[in-house]
Amino acid sequence: MPRLAVSLEFTKELGALARPVRRDAAVAVRRFLHNSPAGPTPERVRNARDPRVFTLRLSDRHRGVVLRQRDVYWLVAILPDAEAWTYAQRHRFTINPAIGVMEVWDAEALERVEPALRRSSAGSTRRLYGHICDTDLLSIGIDAQLLPLLRLMSTDAHLTAVEPLLPESQFAPLSTLAQGGSLAEAWRELDGCRCVLADVIDTEDLATALLRSPGKAAFAADRIELDRILTVPDWCTFLYPPQHTYSNWETYEQPALITGGAGTGKTIIALHRAAHLAKHGTGPVLLATFSQVLVNELAAKLDMIIDDEVLRKRVEVTNVDRLAYRIVAEHEGRPPTLVGDVAKLWQEAAGSRFGAAFLLREWEQVILSQNLRSLEEYLAAERPGRGTQLPPELKTNVWRAVEHVVGQLRASGRRTLLQLVSEAADLLGQATGDMLGDQAPGREPYRHVVVDEAQDLHPAQWRLLRAAVPPGPNDLFVVGDPHQRMFDTRAALAGMGIPVRRFHLKISHRLPHEILSFGVRLRGGGPVDGLAEGISEMYGYRSLQHGPRPMVRGYVSLDAEITGLVAHVGEWLADGVPPNQVAVAARTVELVRTARAALRAAGIEVKVTMLHGMKGLEFRRVAVIGVADGIVPAPEQLTPATEDPTARAHDLQRERGLLYVACTRANELLYVSYSGRASPFLPT
Repeated sequence: MPRLAVSLEFTKELGALARPVRRDAAVAVRRFLHNSPAGPTPERVRNARDPRVFTLRLSDRHRGVVLRQRDVYWLVAILPDAEAWTYAQRHRFTINPAIGVMEVWDAEALERVEPALRRSSAGSTRRLYGHICDTDLLSIGIDAQLLPLLRLMSTDAHLTAVEPLLPESQFAPLSTLAQGGSLAEAWRELDGCRCVLADVIDTEDLATALLRSPGKAAFAADRIELDRILTVPDWCTFLYPPQHTYSNWETYEQPALITGGAGTGKTIIALHRAAHLAKHGTGPVLLATFSQVLVNELAAKLDMIIDDEVLRKRVEVTNVDRLAYRIVAEHEGRPPTLVGDVAKLWQEAAGSRFGAAFLLREWEQVILSQNLRSLEEYLAAERPGRGTQLPPELKTNVWRAVEHVVGQLRASGRRTLLQLVSEAADLLGQATGDMLGDQAPGREPYRHVVVDEAQDLHPAQWRLLRAAVPPGPNDLFVVGDPHQRMFDTRAALAGMGIPVRRFHLKISHRLPHEILSFGVRLRGGGPVDGLAEGISEMYGYRSLQHGPRPMVRGYVSLDAEITGLVAHVGEWLADGVPPNQVAVAARTVELVRTARAALRAAGIEVKVTMLHGMKGLEFRRVAVIGVADGIVPAPEQLTPATEDPTARAHDLQRERGLLYVACTRANELLYVSYSGRASPFLPT
């Protein structure tokens, strides 16, 4: 019986085939795995650049390309007959001699590049890698057959031109050296391309190299495992090196923080970390996020990763507010009563000096954030992120206004969600202790807490999560991106008793370069604060794939814009894109209703939602409409500059973040429209 591994590309190509072809191919692979007489037979490829390459007939007109070494077979691709033969002839496969991972090369394309490079660099004496000897390049895993090509390069543009043809484990260190980095820095980049350390690397050992490459290959020991690889979403099985490393790390001695831009796989890491802790941890696991919609998404995805019912029950998936609600309800013996809208109370408390919005934000962002209990504490407290300076007499006035609102809520027996969270944190206590041995009401017996979308949690929610798990190895594992913040929270975890060790992701595996670049320019690319001490920047994010440029369309009227939307979405569906892979987003409720009604009138049923509703989701194609001046940013969501210029700046960044999140939900095609004058956020 062969030892069969399946590549990520094979599963993607198989999933794109028509259902009958997909079914026949899956049956053929099963038969091959079990060495059935009816199964396909490996066929040699003439003029192949790699003699280990064979093909397998998997359906009437499709073949699998397979790399073979003794009893090990790696299914690399499935393509129509002619394309499969061409692929098999033009590619070669190597094992990186420095880190032992698999590398796939389009050797024919690289051969065609050489004459163009030679002509381009003929008039220049400068060489991009002239200061680095062959021995040093070979020492960081650079392939010997690539060296002649590197010696022709004279500018960064030459390396950029061949980037799509190079394995990431080759491009990453070369890019660092091209930017003036040292060999040590190049080694650090190369180190990010592996997830398993190896003392000895055998460049002829295919099986071991495949095991070291979980983003490229997955072994199927039997039919059940094979069917799972071929049917579940790719992210359930294939993890890129940093994703695999961070989610399967045996022990984090202190809380871990994983940050990264859109499409870098933060949520996938959180899910796989929860699954790892369910299997290897020391007790119950909490997987938490900030909204119930995301809870439902996370729970459904976790069900696909963990197919063992016993292990699955070890992970509770919830949002922080529901956790707080349960803790307080258990403590008080009855469900707490929540207040929906407190705007009227703040209007009553507002005076001539401060408006209701200012007071509400001061309460949430300063008083509740720092858990201030008295006027004395408030007078002594810093007010980070608040631009208006308050002398003691004005702080006293603010405190009295807050006391008025809190008193009114107390008298009516109602609480806001943030109040509830703060009370739940107090109930758990500052020092949790061994909660498994303490079954008092409200004590949550978690040994591990994994947090997704961390940038949108309030400091009070962080205090609750810190109190919900005893300090110790593998206690808190946090993922988030300050640039995708949708609410005005800027919590530095170290200031709340969570001193994190930070890791950063820089490669977007979901977004094509064109959408990622558009999103970065739209977001502004500037630094933001939150989660870790200091600031986070978007510099260095990149994608390994390319696609169409985002379409930005301006219209003379809203009616024309909606007509354009219906036409574009109709074309997408006619192209064969499933309706559940299309989404439409807008900033206002009115625009959402208008777009939904127009699409339904045309017989089109796709997801239509507010910008907020796109959080945590992904689609093949996304249309973001109404990105016009006066709508984005939303004027009513901006603090007047005369009241608090710092708060207004934060408001503008939050609005940018909302648009950035919606636009980066598209992993294939993005369409942006406006009527009248374009939003100032749109890149020019």
